[in-house]
Amino acid sequence: MDLPPAAQSPVLWTAAIGVFVVIVVQSVLYWRAAVRAAPEAGMSRAELVRALRTGAVTAIGPSLAVVFVAVGLLAVFGTPAVLTRIGLIGSAAFETAAAQTAADAAGIELGGVGYDDRAFALVLFTMSIGGAAWMVSTLVLTPLLRRADHRIRALNPVVMTIVPSAAMTAAFSYLGLAETLKSGVHLITFVVGALTMVLLQAAAARWRQRWLKEWSLGVAMAVALGAAAVAL
Repeated sequence: MDLPPAAQSPVLWTAAIGVFVVIVVQSVLYWRAAVRAAPEAGMSRAELVRALRTGAVTAIGPSLAVVFVAVGLLAVFGTPAVLTRIGLIGSAAFETAAAQTAADAAGIELGGVGYDDRAFALVLFTMSIGGAAWMVSTLVLTPLLRRADHRIRALNPVVMTIVPSAAMTAAFSYLGLAETLKSGVHLITFVVGALTMVLLQAAAARWRQRWLKEWSLGVAMAVALGAAAVAL
C-alpha cells in the first residue's frame, strides 16, 4: 500500500525527533531527582543503581510488545507518525482504536480506498487529541494527588505504603482478567504468567536472589507467551 505523502512530511519527522529529545531530557531529570531524593528515602547509591537496573530490565518485555505492534502500524501511518505517537503514549491498542474510530467516522477504510492526505490528517488528529486528554488529566490530577498523599501520610504513613501496591495490583488484575474472557488461550496465558511470577517471587525470597526479582516480569512474559504458542 502506498502511504499518503503527508505521512512522510518533514514536519512530522521534526515532531518525532522533538518527542525523543524530550524523553531523553526527562530521563536525565528524573535520574537527577532520584539521586537527590535517595538519601531522604534511606537508599544508598548501590540500592539506587540496583533499582534503576531492575526498572530497565522490567521495561524490556512491555517495550518489545509495543515495538512489535508499532512495526505493523508503519504500513498504515508511516515512520514519523508511529514514532511520535508511540513515543508519547506507548499504547498501541489505544492508537489503533482511535485511528479506526476516525476512519469509520469518515466512511473510509483505514489504509485502503480513500485513505489520502486528508484522511491521514484526520486519523492522526484523532489520535493526538485522545493522547492530549491523557496528558491534560495527568497535569491536572498530579498536584491534587500529591496534596492528598501528603495529608494521608501525615495521618497514617503505613496507608501510603499499601495503597499504591494495591492500586497497581487491582488495575493490572482487571486488565488481565478482562483478556481471559476472549478465549481459552487467553485464560491459559494469564494463569501461566501469574503462576510463573508467583513462583519466581517466592524463589527470590526463599533463596535471596535479587536477580530473580529483576528478571521476573520478563521471564513470566516469555513463559506465558510460550504457553500461548503451545495452546494455539
